[in-house]
Amino acid sequence: MSGFLPDIARWALGGGAGGAGGNGDGDGDGSGGSNSNDNNGNNNDGNANANTLSEEEIRAKRMARLAALENRQSSSACTEDAVIAADSENGADSSNAEKIDSMEIDGGDEEAGGSGRKIDNISGGPRPMDVDDVPGEKKMPAADATIFEPAPKKQAKETTATAAFESKSAPATPLDPVAEAARKLRRKKLLLLRRVLLVTIASPADDASSPSSDKTAACVKLVVDDPDIACTADNDVGGGSDGDVGTGFRTHHIAEILASRLSLSPSAKSLETMPPQHKCGIIGYLGGCYKRAGEEWKEVRNGLNEKKSKSSAGGEEDLLEILEEIRKQVVSYAASSLMVPDLFELGNDSTLQLAKCLCTTTTDPTNSITFDVLGKNTSFYYNLCEELHSQDVDSFQNVITEVAKYLTDSLSKCDTILDEPAAITDSNTATIGDNGLFLVSALRELCTHKKATAALANTPRFHLPPADSPEASVKVTPTMPRLPTGASAQQARLFHMMQAMSNSRAGYLRRSGPALEKETLLGLVLRLGLPAEHPSVTSTFSNAASKTKKDVSNGIEGLRRQLELYQNKCNELVKQLVIAGEDSRKNVIQWFIDALLVNVNAGASRPDRTKVSSPELLLNLSVVLLKLCEPFFNDTKKSLLIDPGFVSSPENHGGIYDLTGNDHLPRLGSNVTNSAVYQPKNSFIPLCFFFCSRSLALSIIPDANFYDMIVYQARRTAWTIQRQNGDIRSDPNLNRYLGIQYAKEIHLQNRAYVTDILKFYDMAAGFLMRIDKDQLITMPEHIVNDFCDVLNFASEQTPKMMAGIDFGNSFRLSVKLLSQDYAGLVRNYNLRAKLGDVLHDIFLPDSANNRSDVPASVTCDPLAGGQPYLTSDKLSQETLAPSLLLLYGEVEHTGFYDKNSHRTKIAELLKFLWDSPEHKPAFRRITEDKASFIKFANGIVNEMNHQFASVMERLPAIRTVQLQMANPQQWAALSEEERETITSRHEENEQHVKRDLPLCNSIMKMLGFLNTDKDIRDMFLLDEMRSRLANMLLHVLTKLVGSRGLDLKVDNPETYNFRPKEMLQDLCIIFSSFADADEFQKECARSGYYTTDLMSKAVKTCRKLGLLVGESMELFDLLATKVEDASKMMESDEDLYEDAPDEFLDELMCTFMIDPVILPTSGKIVDRQTITQHLLNDSTDPFNRKELSVGDIVPAVELKEKMEVWLEEKRAARNQSS
Repeated sequence: MSGFLPDIARWALGGGAGGAGGNGDGDGDGSGGSNSNDNNGNNNDGNANANTLSEEEIRAKRMARLAALENRQSSSACTEDAVIAADSENGADSSNAEKIDSMEIDGGDEEAGGSGRKIDNISGGPRPMDVDDVPGEKKMPAADATIFEPAPKKQAKETTATAAFESKSAPATPLDPVAEAARKLRRKKLLLLRRVLLVTIASPADDASSPSSDKTAACVKLVVDDPDIACTADNDVGGGSDGDVGTGFRTHHIAEILASRLSLSPSAKSLETMPPQHKCGIIGYLGGCYKRAGEEWKEVRNGLNEKKSKSSAGGEEDLLEILEEIRKQVVSYAASSLMVPDLFELGNDSTLQLAKCLCTTTTDPTNSITFDVLGKNTSFYYNLCEELHSQDVDSFQNVITEVAKYLTDSLSKCDTILDEPAAITDSNTATIGDNGLFLVSALRELCTHKKATAALANTPRFHLPPADSPEASVKVTPTMPRLPTGASAQQARLFHMMQAMSNSRAGYLRRSGPALEKETLLGLVLRLGLPAEHPSVTSTFSNAASKTKKDVSNGIEGLRRQLELYQNKCNELVKQLVIAGEDSRKNVIQWFIDALLVNVNAGASRPDRTKVSSPELLLNLSVVLLKLCEPFFNDTKKSLLIDPGFVSSPENHGGIYDLTGNDHLPRLGSNVTNSAVYQPKNSFIPLCFFFCSRSLALSIIPDANFYDMIVYQARRTAWTIQRQNGDIRSDPNLNRYLGIQYAKEIHLQNRAYVTDILKFYDMAAGFLMRIDKDQLITMPEHIVNDFCDVLNFASEQTPKMMAGIDFGNSFRLSVKLLSQDYAGLVRNYNLRAKLGDVLHDIFLPDSANNRSDVPASVTCDPLAGGQPYLTSDKLSQETLAPSLLLLYGEVEHTGFYDKNSHRTKIAELLKFLWDSPEHKPAFRRITEDKASFIKFANGIVNEMNHQFASVMERLPAIRTVQLQMANPQQWAALSEEERETITSRHEENEQHVKRDLPLCNSIMKMLGFLNTDKDIRDMFLLDEMRSRLANMLLHVLTKLVGSRGLDLKVDNPETYNFRPKEMLQDLCIIFSSFADADEFQKECARSGYYTTDLMSKAVKTCRKLGLLVGESMELFDLLATKVEDASKMMESDEDLYEDAPDEFLDELMCTFMIDPVILPTSGKIVDRQTITQHLLNDSTDPFNRKELSVGDIVPAVELKEKMEVWLEEKRAARNQSS
């Protein structure tokens, strides 16, 4: 070795400036020559003299060690290395020292003036363990060396340089291989302590009260009395009791080292490292040690495998044993601290520390205690749970319960998922978590161990009290604020009054919806969401009317992502609880049952919030149950395991589907009993299906209805403001409505949520299609009702999200339940009407109803070559047309405002089916059921008469107000009260016209295409219908072409669906189809609406406007002529009836009878046409209100013959006189 470094080495190893002089075979740490330890490991006191060394002498010793290392690693050294070392001794730039080859040098002891490199990233990832020195190690002088007073700095530098120069050609003496191996292994072990346990070992003579000098390493200096441990740090060669060369501490020393570290006081200065270790607590510290030990173990194992292939392994097995022992001991100490919190002062709040660590798992996954690099079930948390459970099951349960309490108490402080920080403060003012997401994530991590999950499900706060327990009826009243100091008497009275009112509203029972979300674990988890009117949510949409569409979309999407993240964690938590074991699953199922029972009335339009849970809890509950159903609504084979007997098994559904009681749920059929035997192949799938369907009925259905109402209010408010020339953007009511609307769209227009719901209900439709009729009648009616509501809502609000979903089951179920075979089963007329709406809104092709929102793929059957379901489905071809005719009459019972909408849609469906050749046979079969057709025909005639009359009365009133408003002077001349009254009435008229006119238009078109078929036209010519049809058609014609017919105008007629020319065209086409029907012509002539001018004017108008051409025009003209001839003939007969006997007159109408019949229930005689028309709307005898049908009436044959003879005599006399 050339240069002056060997000289420095010999000088330093000899004991310093005046030492005995070494033999040159040492490495600077006392392995040869004089040593502070003898070869047997006995400690020879040298510490007393170590502190007397000068700074230059200490630096010289370190450089000597460096020279020895370099001498061992290189066969020759370049002069440049010696120059660099000399420059370093003379205070050269520290960057030169960094150029030295990668060797471990003692650069950690900054207090001793070391200038070598520091060891970085001690707490980081694994690094190679093959090292030759330990950073920060203090060296002891030779035992027989004389310690001199420090020489002046300048002299020391010169001496050092000279010694190095003179020793260029003096080779170092090789080290003993055994001692060298022991020294290396010892240093590796010390490095393990620093990197894994973040500690350094000091002897009792060292000052360990001060923090470690190596701040970057974040290590705590520990004083250990055990000589086997102390010698590892203080000496180069430790010795065992047998005199062997020492390799440092062993596995049985780990427990003592950890005990020393954990026994430190929280205020100990040695914990003031960078970063401070006192902040992580015992659990966090031990968890970190466990993870770092695993990483080191993996690295050492990989290195050992490589060395074994090269036959160069040395000491790695000892390191692996130590690391395994560390992992074992940290788990044991953590368990002990949790079971006996006062075991260590640092662990007084160990359960709180564990809760914090679980929260940190989410915020800092790299330091997760539930993940380990060595694979599944090897994490610190997993083994900690195993250790706790093996030692004491009750203590384990207590620990999990206490941790869960810390987390749920924190959750109770949150109002939304946006709240942060959501914290719980204990006696030491410690906080847990940053927001609800982290807290739920912590609960999710707590459940990564099945035994911990089972323990969580057994915590006292998991369930509501049983329904029959005394605790269930206990009322909880939230603490009210106190009266402010100095309040006046009036303020006090007002305060107490408000307090009393609040108490009555805010109190809730221990077993109720509010208690579910405030006092149960899953309730506290699922209650968090994005309340539509909470300030933290509405602030995102403040001044919503002035925001751009992009701004609103970005705000919705941002909140939606946060909600999805939270719901995903909720899903994971519940899944862990379900799969943890049978006991845990039973507890979760019981919680589901309680949640659905206490919220049975949550689907009401205005639920009592002191009895039911918040919409956010019900929404999250539906999301969780949808996720549990996801595996089988995407798998047809699994969906076949849904057993309908579940709803007939009280012990399984827990009372949710009871048949009796105030809260019983209606079934599709009547007289249902729980007689079915429930023996499912899989009990969990039916439970998930029916519970999910019930949760959706309590969440998405009322939410969708509320959303529709808010949208309507927003539009109406905006329209009103515009009519008043107000500022839309600044209106507070409009901004509030829009804010709520956008908040609801966060989940109601969430593609993932909507798609899952649509798939679920199509699966439900397939299930209902599959079961037989006896099972179908036992099904809860709300499933079919909700199925219709969801599909109709999606077609209106989120049609694009329907793309890519197969709705074949939905179509076939709608057709099946509307068929005449099931008409007696589903007797709820509102439900049947909704099924018709589904067929119209979802499956009617775009070309038939001018809709463009629902994707074309939804209406078509992919298995039928992309043809519409309405034309390709066999059951539809056979039954749908007659079913819709029957439904048209049934919707009369759905309510005044709803029936018009239903009938308009039915008419459009019938028009599409009529134009489809596949349905022609079904329409022909309609005439075979005379009673049903007459009921349908009478219904449309009644509807047209009523609706058209109403429209014709309101249109002139609308026109009058429009003219008033168009004249500013005339409008301003009215008082404000008058204007408000006129405006209110005007809005009401507009709403009626917009609702009624579409139905009128559809009826006219339906009559037009139906009467093109001769068989159907003959049905309209029956005695029961002929007169009613003629009167209705003439009534409409009078309004359209009468004295004020086509002159009637309104502004923007299309907004009212008012198209008079189109309606007149349809009307005249219907008339022309009866041009060859003599009886119809006579009825027209007999009608009170008929005048000669009416028909002739209609003919002229059609020619002028080109409404009819060709044969249709000719037939209509011919009909007008025939009706006029019939009218003249009837006028001549009227004179003959003037002196007719009373027995020839109808007892109801007092008119001459054409076909007299006897009513058997009263014995009265009336005209057949009179009684048949009466019985169409009333099935009783008009004289005594007894039940009567058309089949009961008896022809008065003798009276009719007598009337005919009398009439012929009168005609003969008239002809003779003329």
